[in-house]
Amino acid sequence: MAKILIVEDDPLMSRMYQKIFIFEKYEVETAGNGQEGLDKARTTSPTLILLDVMMPIMNGLQTLDKLKADPATKTIPVVMLTNLAGQQDAETALTKGAVKYIVKSEYEPKQVTDMVKEILAGYTRNEVPNT
Repeated sequence: MAKILIVEDDPLMSRMYQKIFIFEKYEVETAGNGQEGLDKARTTSPTLILLDVMMPIMNGLQTLDKLKADPATKTIPVVMLTNLAGQQDAETALTKGAVKYIVKSEYEPKQVTDMVKEILAGYTRNEVPNT
């Protein structure tokens, strides 16, 4: 079973996505900030990380940098999930190693779930990292 780590400081968004992915039969872990997300990524080896950009303690881009610099987490696909709609923000995240940049306001939660499932299906065909 694929395991998704949701790193999101908004408890309502975190709970909503947690419920959706559990309903879709995924194992789900959550973290409320970038540092907690980094720690959980190292200890739980998720199949995919949904990472918010604007968070306290360590923002999403800083967290992404650390995830991609760590041999234990660098191959985990990271999907940025944010309210920041700037093209430059998306390019920065993708350049740093994110596999997708999703602006929350542009998609319904079901569409986000479908995108994550597509990403996981691609990795499943080519061996999911760290499982």
